[in-house]
Amino acid sequence: MSSFYGHNIKLSIFGQSHSEAIGVTIDGLPAGFEINFEELQRFLDRRAPGRNAYSTGRREADKPEFVSGISNGKTCGAPLTALIFNTDKRSADYDNLRDIPRPSHADYAARMKYNGFEDSAGGGHFSGRLTSALCIAGGICIQILKEKGIDIATHIDSIGGIKDTRFDMADIKKEDIEKILSKQFPVIDKDKAAEMLKIIDKAKKSGDSVGGTIECAAIGIPAGIGDPIFDGMENRISQVIFGIPAIKGIEFGNGFQCAALLGSQNNDAFCISNGTISTKTNNHGGVLGGITSGMPLVFRVAVKPTPSIALEQDSVDMSLMENVKLEIHGRHDPCIVPRAVPCVEAAAAIAVYDALLDYKQ
Repeated sequence: MSSFYGHNIKLSIFGQSHSEAIGVTIDGLPAGFEINFEELQRFLDRRAPGRNAYSTGRREADKPEFVSGISNGKTCGAPLTALIFNTDKRSADYDNLRDIPRPSHADYAARMKYNGFEDSAGGGHFSGRLTSALCIAGGICIQILKEKGIDIATHIDSIGGIKDTRFDMADIKKEDIEKILSKQFPVIDKDKAAEMLKIIDKAKKSGDSVGGTIECAAIGIPAGIGDPIFDGMENRISQVIFGIPAIKGIEFGNGFQCAALLGSQNNDAFCISNGTISTKTNNHGGVLGGITSGMPLVFRVAVKPTPSIALEQDSVDMSLMENVKLEIHGRHDPCIVPRAVPCVEAAAAIAVYDALLDYKQ
């Protein structure tokens, strides 16, 4: 299993893209929390495949079956385990990949680690399919955080160079969160949606793919959450975020942009607002010294283009040790970004809730 060991929440994800089922076990959830299963399913549906023209043609219900940890509709303190059964598999599409690694996939690295016994169908345990299990855990954490006044939302920051309007990092309101969560194609500037969809369609028709960035914001987090050095909020969030395949980078607040600024431009001046200490700007993205400042927590992630493309590519035959040409079959997203949006929310929620359980008021 692939596991995240937080200070309080322990999370293990298991299964393969084409195994009978995939699933998740979560330990550390509070007893007595009533999960809204309809709301959880709506959250999972945002990530599920086969829902629109810009995602893979694989069609999965992604309806979780809870086998432990729930009693009378509420968490009971025991580890919670949920399964999602894979019903739309076409493993034969991957027969030609047994000895030929796909460029920018984990195929070659997996062969070196598992000596040829790895499951290559659909990417096996490395597949983005397993983010549905991550979203079960994150979807539950989102519900718990919401009860505590903490809200999380993400939007598509860019696709193929087309950029959306970003959050106003110093002033993100609950209605901003609710508005972006209500959108099927989550962008702040609706005019950018059409441009992004054109970029995705162009890549799909040419047999190629396109990447992008996602911006996430969490509001309502009190100041004082997290720890310095190795257990900072950036560290905790990043650890879970990189459990999402295709994520290649993360930045908080101004991120890499601050490297081109003067200290006087990047510093956030403190002020008193409505009887509370805050900052006039939020270039730090809500985290100082690894600890939350009470300002909105804002970060962005980079999502690489889907490596499985229809265009012919160069590769090697690992058994014959020969250079070969590769054509990839199967069903793949021309752009991973839209379906990765709820995955980023899920990862953030897991990390934030784990840190919040350390908080002493």
